[in-house]
Amino acid sequence: MAKIADIDLGDFPLLLAPMEDVSDPPFRALCKQQGCDMMYTEFISVEGLIRDATKSVQKLDIYEEERPIGVQIFGAELDSMMRAAEIVEEAKPEVLDINFGCPVKKVVCKMAGAGILQDIPRMVELTKAVVNSTNLPVTVKTRLGWDEQSKKIEEVAERLQDVGIKALSIHGRTRKQMYKGEADWTLIGKIKENPRIHIPIIGNGDIDSPQKAVEYKNRYGVDGIMIGRASIGNPWIFREIKHYVATGEILDPPTLDERVDAARQHLLHSVEWKGEKLGVLEMRRHYTNYFRSLPGVKHYRSQLVTEHDVATLLGVMEEIRQRYSGFEFERQVQSE
Repeated sequence: MAKIADIDLGDFPLLLAPMEDVSDPPFRALCKQQGCDMMYTEFISVEGLIRDATKSVQKLDIYEEERPIGVQIFGAELDSMMRAAEIVEEAKPEVLDINFGCPVKKVVCKMAGAGILQDIPRMVELTKAVVNSTNLPVTVKTRLGWDEQSKKIEEVAERLQDVGIKALSIHGRTRKQMYKGEADWTLIGKIKENPRIHIPIIGNGDIDSPQKAVEYKNRYGVDGIMIGRASIGNPWIFREIKHYVATGEILDPPTLDERVDAARQHLLHSVEWKGEKLGVLEMRRHYTNYFRSLPGVKHYRSQLVTEHDVATLLGVMEEIRQRYSGFEFERQVQSE
């Protein structure tokens, strides 16, 4: 049973990875409906929080039905991290998570995100300061290391546990890899074998099917799995994995009506939360997966990613519903 401090997440929890402009309340609501056990906000700049920047503060929005939920922050300055931890605590999430894994250049160049992997003592210092600045359980998300020559995650896991973190999520790539190549979970498995490690270890990277989730669970012994890109436009991945873990069977794919209904809910909630212009814009990355495999759908998808009017977009979705009524999506082939 995986527990983060006193938060019971069950036998094998599935977590939604924090993704900028993706894991907002509208998307989190869909993932929760499909069985996600714990979610995180988009990562929030500590500098933005302490300056009371509108976009950063808005990311603290939490809804009761989302719980348990973690707020993820990133930064590089000790004082800012400590002050931000106090602000996050006022939002009353279950967990405060520190992002030490974002590989994006504009974050890394400030020695935040995965940039801190170049200075492990500083990483430990920042983590200890945050742990001591809040009553919330503190967790960390990071990567294997900066590059192939500096995969220090086994040392990092022990040192961060020693300063008080309550769980560690690890993406199976280095910063230099970004999202290229295959995620390597070998070192994640070695951390689980370390008798000194007693906090939950959450694996992340390339989980895109129920079969792979169970295979990696068994092979590497992780306490849970965090899913990121594979959930975009596909919140059903959580229920599919849950069903496969429980029964060993592949669940039927979501129906056309489920896909259209989810896209409608997502769009309307997005517009309600962000405003029409931004809500419409940030929905566009989801449509390809919502309507994947429909023959000849390119015409409709082109409208969905160029149209700005909400009513028109809803109309396009209803056209898809009518045009493809009765279409049966292919079931995933179960691997041996």
